Amino acid sequence: MSTPFQQFWQRFTGNKFATAGLVVIVALFVLSLAASLLTPYQPDAIDAWHVLLPPSAEHWFGTDELGRDVLTRVIFGARVSLKVGFVAVGIAVLIGTVVGLFAGFYGGWIDTLLMRVVDIMLCFPTFFLILAVIAMLEPSIWYIMIIIGLTGWMGVARLVRAEVLSLKSRDFILAARVLGASDLRIIFRHVLPNALSPVLVSATLGVAGAILTESALSFLGIGVQPPTPSWGNILTSGKDYIEFAWWLSLFPGVAILVTVLSYNLVGEGIRDALDPRRQ
Repeated sequence: MSTPFQQFWQRFTGNKFATAGLVVIVALFVLSLAASLLTPYQPDAIDAWHVLLPPSAEHWFGTDELGRDVLTRVIFGARVSLKVGFVAVGIAVLIGTVVGLFAGFYGGWIDTLLMRVVDIMLCFPTFFLILAVIAMLEPSIWYIMIIIGLTGWMGVARLVRAEVLSLKSRDFILAARVLGASDLRIIFRHVLPNALSPVLVSATLGVAGAILTESALSFLGIGVQPPTPSWGNILTSGKDYIEFAWWLSLFPGVAILVTVLSYNLVGEGIRDALDPRRQ
């Protein structure tokens, strides 16, 4: 008899789009980790003799206005985008899970108070709130990750709360109470493992959103600062030369599109695989 994980994996791999998305994500991880081994160029190496060269056998993605290899910068930019996505979503998932667990488990005034905080946070336009905060701080990748995480936990909190509300009256929770288990033990030992399904889906989709947000901030010039390459600031330099150096905008734009689409496909695949009724 197959284990629950094997059943999940069979349903997930049965979705061709989700499997393709996972392959792309794994390939991006490998490329970003092995970036220094895959290209002979450095991402910030200026070469005044090879400025704005179109794609060729020597420079597959061409060069930018400073003679830097665009392929190298796109590969190294993947490191930044993936780092921002995972750290920001990690912060959001941690906060949202804790808030949702306690709100759903205890109910009453605790639930009311925590959900009103969620409602207040949802009233603010997230992107403009991020813009305002970062504009007051020194541009830094760490600030970006923290701020995206601190403004993205509300959806996770609602999902976890709804899941906990359906779990806390189950027989195994009542049995744990009868055996004298403390509230914290019940929450983290019995409730949390059974409430992780929506968290996993939300986290996967959240990585795509965080990558888009970081790219937008870098494009506007208040995200990752040059010469550190990120897909957003590569696009920024490309917009000034788009009429005759199309490759500066095309390749980082395609990288963002493919990455975000892959995470969305994986998230949808995980959601379907965790819910056999959707098959």
